Amino acid sequence: MDLTSFTLTNLEVLKMHTEIEKHDLVHEFPEFKDTIHNLKVSNNHFKRLFDEYHEVDHEVRRVELDIQPESDDYLTSLKKKRLSLKDQLHVMLKGVK
Repeated sequence: MDLTSFTLTNLEVLKMHTEIEKHDLVHEFPEFKDTIHNLKVSNNHFKRLFDEYHEVDHEVRRVELDIQPESDDYLTSLKKKRLSLKDQLHVMLKGVK
């Protein structure tokens, strides 16, 4: 796509998108990259939590980018849910290593 066709608003959104911190599990726990992959394919509970974590993370990103406008309280509740899931996944990752 030719960047000259972008409006200022699109450029701002693109900039915001690149500035929002990534929270996918590989970025959060790079030392567990192989373990994450192995658990995703071998442990149904881990896979379910992993999928839920990424669904919540994507929703947080949509709200932060104002693609899906929501209240601050809702965003806070999403971030708390993401953190809880991340903690559960981290416990499982540490238990394997």
